[in-house]
Amino acid sequence: MKKATIETSMGTITVELDDERAPATVENFVKYAADGFYDGTIFHRVIDGFMVQGGGFTRDMNQKDTRGPIRIESMNGLKNLRGTIAMARTMVPDSATSQFFINLVDNGFLDFTAPTQSGYGYAVFGKVTDGMEVVDRIAKVRTGFSGPHQNVPEEPVVIRKVTVA
Repeated sequence: MKKATIETSMGTITVELDDERAPATVENFVKYAADGFYDGTIFHRVIDGFMVQGGGFTRDMNQKDTRGPIRIESMNGLKNLRGTIAMARTMVPDSATSQFFINLVDNGFLDFTAPTQSGYGYAVFGKVTDGMEVVDRIAKVRTGFSGPHQNVPEEPVVIRKVTVA
């Protein structure tokens, strides 16, 4: 198992990446980290009692250009439990690129249930092993609107660097 360190403006989060059960997803995340893609991005969507999402927007809410989407690995048996990290995506199952989220609570409704448009859920690829208190602090920041985006922290929560060992 690989470990990712997510250094943020609010503290450090350590994540154990499950490259055995989500190999393509972990490889994708590791590539973005190695390229420095996440450096300077923000947690742009924060919903207390649900999740914190980041890895795709700059401080000024400009979306970064990404590589192509990856195939969804949500049928790997991993569940969207508190402290797990999963890939964000559009309504299309195979659309995840760089954005990820950390579950603040058990979000079973995000789990794989069937190989259908609505049943694919969201691919979990690891879990927080240290720094969950940082994630909980991020969850409590004041949020509002930024253009068409809602639940955006009023004071940016910056991802300074993501390293994987």
